[in-house]
Amino acid sequence: MTEMKCFYYFKYKFKNRGQRSAPELKEQEKLQFSGSERATKSSCSSASSPKGIPKLYEEKGHNLRVFSFSELKRATSDFSRLLKIGEGGFGSVFKGSIKPVGGNGDPILVAIKRLNKDALQGHKQWLTEVQFLGVVEHPNLVKLIGYCALDGERGIQRLLVYEYMPNRSLEAHLFNKAYDPVPWKTRLEIALGAAQGLSYLHEELEVQIIYRDFKCSNVLLDENFKPKLSDFGLAREGPEAGDTHVSTAVMGTHGYAAPDYIETGHLTAKSDVWSFGVVLYEILTGRRSLERNRPKLEQKLLEWVKHYPPDSKKFEMIMDSRLEGQYSINAARKMAKLADHCLRKSAKDRPTMSQVVERLKQIIQDSDEQQEEQSNEKSVEVYENDDSVEAEEKANQSASEELRKKRMEHLAKLGEHVEGASRRRFMIQQRANVYS
Repeated sequence: MTEMKCFYYFKYKFKNRGQRSAPELKEQEKLQFSGSERATKSSCSSASSPKGIPKLYEEKGHNLRVFSFSELKRATSDFSRLLKIGEGGFGSVFKGSIKPVGGNGDPILVAIKRLNKDALQGHKQWLTEVQFLGVVEHPNLVKLIGYCALDGERGIQRLLVYEYMPNRSLEAHLFNKAYDPVPWKTRLEIALGAAQGLSYLHEELEVQIIYRDFKCSNVLLDENFKPKLSDFGLAREGPEAGDTHVSTAVMGTHGYAAPDYIETGHLTAKSDVWSFGVVLYEILTGRRSLERNRPKLEQKLLEWVKHYPPDSKKFEMIMDSRLEGQYSINAARKMAKLADHCLRKSAKDRPTMSQVVERLKQIIQDSDEQQEEQSNEKSVEVYENDDSVEAEEKANQSASEELRKKRMEHLAKLGEHVEGASRRRFMIQQRANVYS
């Protein structure tokens, strides 16, 4: 196999001692990432930085490691089925172990995603992911360690190497009964972390990034159940200054894509907000956005929950039964209202992700306070119960003491009676002796 020089999409740059850096886009690829498909300008849209992903990638992409195919074969025991931890449209994901930079130190656990051979659309997504993950850096975004790209007689090879996330995805823990149910507080924290990741992409970078494929299976969980967004193959740059949206082919996952995006192809950050609203309801209910095996009226999650408004008495009927009632109902209602806000028909009426983050922080605080109050109420109840038990014990002790006194008085009277009878018998006997 020969190292490919870009499959005509990119070329390699060379560093010291001939070490290759991350792929650099050619001009035709730069058009794809710079949001070349634009819509009508609007004065109400927010300004974005003139720097695009290609420019930012040139500045930061050198941090990525370039792996040889043989390295990754060794890391996965030749892509052993025993090490396979996931599979999707892109290809398969394997657990692996790589050497640290320099070769010294303990091996590093990684997840290695391998593109299906001869998948041209997959290459485009692979390249997109290298570009975007080579730029972003946030605690709630999965870290891309490096990549591998080969072109040989047996076809192309495209691989990505990520940090390893031992607790798989939110999807697995919510919907797979083989896993323990996710506790209420953990669900809230996962929702907040995912929202912070999206907020960073939308509002905290030099260029806006629209994730375009937010769903439970793309929310990975580390050893502490901290969420990190993964799979940036469908990500796009946001609108340029003065534009309201990016016009693009409709892509994403059925059940999560915003209706306005599906109908018009107009992509905005508010498309991600809609998807987030769907996931909030999945977190609340423990149900997928679409489940064909349920009764007809319950197959589409968003249609089903409409019959159980957040302020209604029957709202609790939609809550995940696996929680077994261990949640704050007030916080759950507020979370459903936030989801409804994210799911508003008009994109401009939906909140920004930074607003969602602040609202979730408040919901978590309210939930903690309510649970603390409930805990205190239980403590008071236990204390009161202890007092009543103590009072009952004292009453029993008092009754017992009274009964003991009565028994002693009775015995004393019996003693006096016996003693009197004995004296009388003695006197009668004495008189008999005198007269005899």
